[in-house]
Amino acid sequence: MGHTLIQKVWDQHTVRTLPTGQTQLFIGLHLVHEVTTPQAFDDLRRRGWPVRFPERTFATVDHIVPTGSLARPFQDTMAEAMLSALERNCRDFGVPLYDHSTGRQGIVHVIGPELGLTQPGMTIACGDSHTSTHGAFGAVAFGIGTSQVRDVLASQCLAMEPLKVRRIRVQGVLQRGVYAKDVILKIIQVLGVKGGVGYAYEYAGSAVDGMSMDERMTMCNMSIEGGARVGYVNPDETTFAYMEGRPFAPQGEAFERAKGWWRSIASDADASYDDDVELRADSLGPVVTWGLHPGQSVGVDERVPTPGEVPAEDRPLVEEALQFMGFAPGQAIEGTPIDVAFVGSCTNSRLSDLREAARFVRGQKVARSVRAMVVPGSQAIRAQAEAEGLHEIFMAAGFDWRGSGCSMCLGMNPDKLLGREISASSSNRNFKGRQGSPTGRTLLMSPAMVAAAAIAGQVVDIRKFEPAAVEPPLVGGRA
Repeated sequence: MGHTLIQKVWDQHTVRTLPTGQTQLFIGLHLVHEVTTPQAFDDLRRRGWPVRFPERTFATVDHIVPTGSLARPFQDTMAEAMLSALERNCRDFGVPLYDHSTGRQGIVHVIGPELGLTQPGMTIACGDSHTSTHGAFGAVAFGIGTSQVRDVLASQCLAMEPLKVRRIRVQGVLQRGVYAKDVILKIIQVLGVKGGVGYAYEYAGSAVDGMSMDERMTMCNMSIEGGARVGYVNPDETTFAYMEGRPFAPQGEAFERAKGWWRSIASDADASYDDDVELRADSLGPVVTWGLHPGQSVGVDERVPTPGEVPAEDRPLVEEALQFMGFAPGQAIEGTPIDVAFVGSCTNSRLSDLREAARFVRGQKVARSVRAMVVPGSQAIRAQAEAEGLHEIFMAAGFDWRGSGCSMCLGMNPDKLLGREISASSSNRNFKGRQGSPTGRTLLMSPAMVAAAAIAGQVVDIRKFEPAAVEPPLVGGRA
């Protein structure tokens, strides 16, 4: 019987099995940022402990940094304190810090891959739930809490529960207007936000094989939204082509040798899975969330549910979501007016995301009722986008072109929803208060869908969206 990738990587990084049945797992790469590290470093100081392997730890700033002015000190005193603490901690403990002065700053799950830090066969940990993003490279990557951040800093190890493995095969070809974001939202809708608890998700099938690395990262990023601790794709030639020449990737002959090992860690053809699920790519359409978690979604050409059509145990949350979001039972999602359009986050802020959004924006104008922003995932992506003139397309249309960071994805910075505003967002979470306002409302969708919604002033189906045919809304009104 063969083995899955996670079984191989897990075994190769096992230090020992603990009396609890947990695995003491060696962590090959530790990524840190300003929000979940201050207490961890303070605990090391109190105990007189060093960082065990500072060369395996890399820091950046992303969650709380403004995407507008970077003048120090920041206006937000907590943000300034967190960044100052990270600067001091990295200096004192010998940890490399990629801040704005380096040209390598960005969202932690964006810069890891683009620098070549993220590699197949690694175990990767970060104090951020969306660390599953790095599984797109055939890594076993997971988010951890602050106390675990301390443990990795001190020992480079974690106590981890073994995971079951569910293979999710997406077969066929995605149709025009359907993206990786739609695929993962559909998976979460079908399997549920708790369906992956105790599992690692292995994404496979012809549709996944045909995806770019950016698309695979989008899928793996939201594994955690489906309850899975880990999501991964087996490494292949697409993986290797992306990695070649990256600053921290092996170079020359070492890269060729590494490819041989990376191929060997892919799941064996006769590997056994705890569960196996198949979706047809050609049956999928654009997906939009309507509720209070990413599993509450519908196709853009569908209607939000009525409480009576869902299982009895789900009705209270459906009723709560309908009331909070302001939707009538059975209301069409298409045509929902929006106030804010946000293209960004660790899910969808890469160059290909910006290119696709720009395709729907070129030569158009943002609806007068909408404030719209584009936030590249890293300084490098921002520079690449500007070299291609994407910023000019966005700004000419009325988008705010901003610096790199997490921005409005979580609202721990100046980019926030105001009051009851409703946002078309390419980010990953739509919980109450997620985008900075306790009463703000979030509709998750692909970057292209966000761009089209910004132009139309409402949710539209991009499969039939004709930008030139959309009339601009009246001043003070809705499209």
